[in-house]
Amino acid sequence: MFNAGPVWAAGTMSGTSLDGVDAALLLSDGERIIDFGRSDYRSYTQAERVVLHDALGCWPHEEGVAQAAAVVELAHAEILGGLSEASVIGFHGQTLAHDPRAGRTHQAGDGRILAGALDRCVVWDFRSEDVAQGGQGAPLAPFFHFACAQWAKLDAPVVFANLGGVGNVTWVDPTASRPDVPGAVLAFDTGPANAPLNDLMRQRFGLERDEGGRLAAQGHADAGIVAQFLDHAYFHQTPPKSLDRNDFGYLLHDVAGLGDADAAATLTACAAAAVAQAAVHYPRPPCAIYVCGGGRLNTQMMAQLARRVDCAVHPVEDLGLDGDMLEAQAFAFLALRVARGLPTSAPGTTGVRHPVTGGIISQPG
Repeated sequence: MFNAGPVWAAGTMSGTSLDGVDAALLLSDGERIIDFGRSDYRSYTQAERVVLHDALGCWPHEEGVAQAAAVVELAHAEILGGLSEASVIGFHGQTLAHDPRAGRTHQAGDGRILAGALDRCVVWDFRSEDVAQGGQGAPLAPFFHFACAQWAKLDAPVVFANLGGVGNVTWVDPTASRPDVPGAVLAFDTGPANAPLNDLMRQRFGLERDEGGRLAAQGHADAGIVAQFLDHAYFHQTPPKSLDRNDFGYLLHDVAGLGDADAAATLTACAAAAVAQAAVHYPRPPCAIYVCGGGRLNTQMMAQLARRVDCAVHPVEDLGLDGDMLEAQAFAFLALRVARGLPTSAPGTTGVRHPVTGGIISQPG
C-alpha cells in the first residue's frame, strides 16, 4: 500500500485502565524505527469512564456497547485531529471483552467512522484475525518491542514489561534477524497489574489510581493472599497466553476484609509477583527488565518487582523511550506492517499457528 520508505504513522491506545487515549507519531518503514514524533493524551471524562466501565465484559450488540463505541470514536477523532502529519493511523479501540478460548475478542470502535471523520487511512481490528487463526490475539506490542531493542542497540536478551490494567511481558533477543523468526521473541500476559488496584481505589475512595503507590506504601501485603493468587492455574500454563481484564476480578473479594493500605499493598504485590513468576518461561535469563505503562510510576510496584527478580529493573525511559506512549507507538508501527503486508504476530507472541498479518484497512470516503 505504501512505498518501502519511512512513513509517518499515528498510533493510539485506550487501555484496560480506562483512563484515556494515548496517541503518538512514529516514523518507520514497519521494520525499523527511524524517529519518534509528537504525542498527546486525551483523558476520558468521569461520565465517559462510567460508560466504558459499564460495558466491560460485553460483546457486540449487547446493551451499552454502542454507547461505549461512540465514546471511543469521539475521543480518538478529537486527539488524532491534532496529529495531521500521519499518513496512516493505527486504531486499537477499547477492549471490552477477550476470550480467545472461545475464539473471540471485542474492541469497541469502528475504524471506518474514524477514516471518514479524519479523511485518512485507518488500520484497525488488529486482533480478530490472529484469534481466528488459533492465536490468543494478545499481546500485540512484541514486534515493536523487538524494534525498540534494535533501535537501542541492545545485544543481549531483555524483557519489556507493560504494567497497564493487565500486565504482559515480551522477552526479546535483539540479535535475531526478524521478530517473526523462531526464538526472536516470547510474549504473554503475566496477570493483573493495575486493574484490581484501580478498581479498589475507585470502590473505596472514588479515585482512579493509587498515585505513586502512596497508599500501598503505608500497608503490608497479605502473604497468604499473594501465595494463593500465585497458585492460580493460569500461572502454570505454558505461554503464549492472554487474559481478559476481569479474569482476576475475585481479588477484590479476597482483600475485602483488609484495611485500605493493606489491601492496596496486597494487590500491588500480586501484580509484581505475577511479572516475576513469568521468568520461569523465558528461553534464557534477561539482562534487564524495562517497564512501561502506568505501573512504572508506582514506586511500590517497581520496588516489589525489583525484589522478586534476579536482574536489573528499569523504566523504559532509561533506554530513551517514552513509557507512557510505547503502546500507542506500537500500533503506529503495526499499522505500517499491516499496510505493507508484514506479519503482526507469530507463534512466539500469541501462539498462532503461523505468522499472521492482522488488521482491517479502511480508506476515507
